Amino acid sequence: MIILGLIAEMAGGKTTAAEYLKKRYGAVSYGFGIIMRDLVDRLHLAPSRENLSYLSLDLRQRFGQDVLAKAMTEDIKADTTSKMIIVESIRREEDIKFLKELESFHLISLKADMSLRYERLVQRREKADDEHKTYEQFIKDHELETELSIIPLLEKAEFTIDNSGTLDEFYAQLDKIINQIQNKK
Repeated sequence: MIILGLIAEMAGGKTTAAEYLKKRYGAVSYGFGIIMRDLVDRLHLAPSRENLSYLSLDLRQRFGQDVLAKAMTEDIKADTTSKMIIVESIRREEDIKFLKELESFHLISLKADMSLRYERLVQRREKADDEHKTYEQFIKDHELETELSIIPLLEKAEFTIDNSGTLDEFYAQLDKIINQIQNKK
């Protein structure tokens, strides 16, 4: 099994990478964002970035900074059939606390210019408030605790992908990383 942790700032390419890896390699996706969206849906709250951020912060403050990481790691350990697992929405050191103890875990950083990420965010409309978000609001979103914690973790990645080019260039970088990991086995 290969476990790939994807870390990037907002609209940095995590979902695009995950979709490609699922299609090309049959990967299965797990994610902190998936857990948080499930909770927001269950609570009948708007799936805004602000609600997701506050809920995550509240859970971590109440039950410990690594509460979601424990759940994620146990879910992955219980998965005995997947050959490749993607962990999306990694945002802080605690998110990989238990994952990095698994020998098959590899952290991949995705980087792109802020203005390019803003264009992608508005176009994709993943969250309820993304379509009408201004560039100033996008910059302000980077001040949320869930976003600030990403920056130091980006530098701890084993692999870094420049996501400023074309999709084909992005996919080629992902393929190169998969080949390197497979050749290490």
